[in-house]
Amino acid sequence: MFIDEVKILVKAGDGGNGCLAFRREKYVPRGGPSGGDGGRGGDVIMVASPHHNTLLHFRFNPEHKAQRGRHGEGSNKTGRDGESIEIATPVGTVVYDADTGEQLHDFTVAGDKFIVAQGGRGGRGNARFATSTHQAPTEHEPGKPGDERRLRLELKLLADVGLVGFPNAGKSTLISRISAARPKIADYPFTTLEPNLGVASVDDKTFVVADIPGLIEGAHTGHGLGIQFLRHIERTALLAHLVDVSEMSGRDPVHDFDVVMEELRSFSPTLVEKPMIVVATKIDAAQDPERLAALERHAQKLNLPFYQISSVTGSGIDPLKRAMAAAMKSPAAD
Repeated sequence: MFIDEVKILVKAGDGGNGCLAFRREKYVPRGGPSGGDGGRGGDVIMVASPHHNTLLHFRFNPEHKAQRGRHGEGSNKTGRDGESIEIATPVGTVVYDADTGEQLHDFTVAGDKFIVAQGGRGGRGNARFATSTHQAPTEHEPGKPGDERRLRLELKLLADVGLVGFPNAGKSTLISRISAARPKIADYPFTTLEPNLGVASVDDKTFVVADIPGLIEGAHTGHGLGIQFLRHIERTALLAHLVDVSEMSGRDPVHDFDVVMEELRSFSPTLVEKPMIVVATKIDAAQDPERLAALERHAQKLNLPFYQISSVTGSGIDPLKRAMAAAMKSPAAD
């Protein structure tokens, strides 16, 4: 199961209370105050892990609490600090405060750590309040409470190339052709229900390709699968816009292209500003050459590189792969 957004509760440990105590030992008639400080509460630390690729493990464990600090004791004994906990999260996770919407951290590198909730400070025991004029203090402090937060975690896949287009435009077939990924492929809309990743290689260059579930007109208002997965292409260096030019779709290729562009723009204006190539798919099944020519003219009008492929026959696949690899080296992709 692919889970790309969850809400969790994190609670850091409270600080231990300071102790109120006086030394009462034989031969120490005026021992004075001896209450120790409370220990510090443990932190809640999130760690980017390369061993997780979804947020599914949070779905069944939504609460994470660190240990509280122990209370101070007599004989000036300081309480033990509470143990911190580390929470593994996939690389690519963005952490938001669920109440304010503030972005707290973005995990882009494996091993990156971030303290999402800090433990409370331990309270001072009465020994800390002794002075030359106040030699038998009874003051002592309670421990400070640890941070408690509700967090919203959002996973954005770290891919170099994002494949977008209408359902059945050939995205899954292409990713299976250029990589070892084997997504489900069938002749009905919304075969792809969650993003798929594949690693493609050209010469000594490798790059990650993400297959995003298809968009339809009105996706930004909730039609079809909506735009819930478009966050996964926000990090990509290149968008490959796949358009079916065969007659089987029963739609106009230029209209399909414009519809998807509008949905991308509705989700985030920055998406349509990313480097993009237009890919005409299923040319082996295209009977009307004007459909292909019209899409090519439209791409040229927008100054977008144009490629035509058939994932079934393999025609045009190698030039497309090389174009994707070249985009990874271009300054625009940095």
